[in-house]
Amino acid sequence: MDQADAIRRYYATDQNLRIQEETQAKYAVPKVDFVRWTLDTIDWAGDEIILDIGAGTGSHYASLIQEQSEITYFALDLSPNLLRNHPCAADRLALGDAMRLPFSDHSFDIVMANHVLYHLADIDVGLAEIKRVLKPDGRLLAATDSLQNVPQLQMLIHRANVFLSGNGVKVNPPTLPCDGFALENGTRMLARHFYAVVRHDLPCQLVFDDVEPALAYLDSMRDLRQGGLPDDVKWDDMMLIMRQQMTQLLQLMGKLELNLAIGALVASDCGGFIGEFVARDDAVAAD
Repeated sequence: MDQADAIRRYYATDQNLRIQEETQAKYAVPKVDFVRWTLDTIDWAGDEIILDIGAGTGSHYASLIQEQSEITYFALDLSPNLLRNHPCAADRLALGDAMRLPFSDHSFDIVMANHVLYHLADIDVGLAEIKRVLKPDGRLLAATDSLQNVPQLQMLIHRANVFLSGNGVKVNPPTLPCDGFALENGTRMLARHFYAVVRHDLPCQLVFDDVEPALAYLDSMRDLRQGGLPDDVKWDDMMLIMRQQMTQLLQLMGKLELNLAIGALVASDCGGFIGEFVARDDAVAAD
């Protein structure tokens, strides 16, 4: 329940998401449109029926509809506050749970679940639901982070926790919000439900010349991360130590670099990328 409450607080408004999106847009090297890159991992026919799980305020919809204006789009999210700001027509928006999708079997050509599956209490139940509502040749697009995302930030947080905690060096390294469904373990989870999974990686950096946006970027993740701190370490105390460490690094190096390791997983039984392979495999088996 504590984790569920943390997720609800995190998504109560779009403030945290906006900070992260704006930080990535301004400080990413090379410059990348992360939403456009994610969508481009799918070959679009242009007339697909799409379900966007965890759609939030519709960042993927706004980008998708610019180039695929003939799609039929539906969005689902647990946060009414986020859906209220979604630009899609109200009759295409659903307030609901990814583990109990309010849609009929085989309804969608594509289900998008970007940066959301690691929030589910039971990911396999959620994937089974996605499989249920997908057409037999449908595809799942799931963007997520790598377990190796922002290692410099992870190291600094760990050092701060070691300094502040009475357990000292016995403190474990911090967890990542994506630990439950990252590029690495997410590939294996999807393989339990789909015939084929393709992993797309997008390595880049966040490069800061000032400590304030870097701290704001970290603080936007407070609700998702503070539950992983040692019991005797407070978030605000950790942020003070993080400020000191980041300031020292900036003075020494002239910039603060955080390596982003993010990507997308595309899964299907026989659709899109895998269709030709399945057809050829079936033909060989028939011979």
